[in-house]
Amino acid sequence: MSRSAVSDTLPVIDLSLADGSEGDRARLHNALRAAATDVGFFQLVGHGVTEEETAALTGAMRAFFALPEADRLAISNLNSPHYRGYTRTGDEQTAGAQDWRDQLDIGTELPSHVPGPGEPPYWWLQGPNQWPKALPELRRAALAWIDRLAGVSARLLHELLAAIGARPDFYDDAFAGHPHLHLKLVRYPGTAPHGGGQGVGTHKDYGFITLLLQDTVGGLQVRRQDGTFLDVPPLPGAFVVNLGELLEVATDGYLKATSHRVVSPPGERYSVPFFYNPRLDAHIEPLEFPHSHHAPGATDDPSNPLYAEFGRNELKGYMRAHPEVTRKFHRELLGD
Repeated sequence: MSRSAVSDTLPVIDLSLADGSEGDRARLHNALRAAATDVGFFQLVGHGVTEEETAALTGAMRAFFALPEADRLAISNLNSPHYRGYTRTGDEQTAGAQDWRDQLDIGTELPSHVPGPGEPPYWWLQGPNQWPKALPELRRAALAWIDRLAGVSARLLHELLAAIGARPDFYDDAFAGHPHLHLKLVRYPGTAPHGGGQGVGTHKDYGFITLLLQDTVGGLQVRRQDGTFLDVPPLPGAFVVNLGELLEVATDGYLKATSHRVVSPPGERYSVPFFYNPRLDAHIEPLEFPHSHHAPGATDDPSNPLYAEFGRNELKGYMRAHPEVTRKFHRELLGD
């Protein structure tokens, strides 16, 4: 696929081809390799997630954001040293600027892991979720969604690695045990009162793979190589997939993590990003694949150093995005 071919639209990739003939699998792998080494974004269909499963999650999400603000603030992430819970509109930052959205951060339901002597501080990210008492169906729907998309993501990662000639199971150990799976339920209420249009600022994701469920409103944009932005209109039944920085670093830039943003919509927009991340203590080894000598090198951003130990990247991101939580619970990590 040429670079001009992806300048006005994202590729659409059918994961169900993995169950087809040898020719079907070859088409899937060719499409995955082209998308992942060029634009780093694509639309995924044929993933097997049903309309009923999607409706269960989106219905519970809309019910949550329809709760009185006091009920949402009762599970504020300011209650959680694990950065779990509700973030009020305007309280999150990207690149030091205010994002105009509110959201609920959810992860795998695990007990707190308070770092002991000599343990890295990223273990603070493991802990229980907060759930609204008035909406028990949200817990069921969100945890079921995490389990479902973890399976889709694992399959997609295997096919992606096979597509570039690597061992499909190369990173299985990094996801063994308790991977740091992360789900956000997000509402964009429109343009901020001060006129700012940053729904969420330009950024890359830290981990391996992100699967995004969009509603019909739109607002997601992907940065092209020339610095302009491509609109990503919603495609019914599809997930928008992008690769994270760990895969770019692990392949020395052969796979692309692409910057993206959300422009504040004219009305409400709902979205559900799911982040397929390895264990917090996983060390991400360089990927062995036949074309590694053709890799152009990973992007070097001095303001955003990346570490082989996933948890260090994840904690750095949370500390930047949620400075109030960091100041309340983890002031010793600020170094001031």
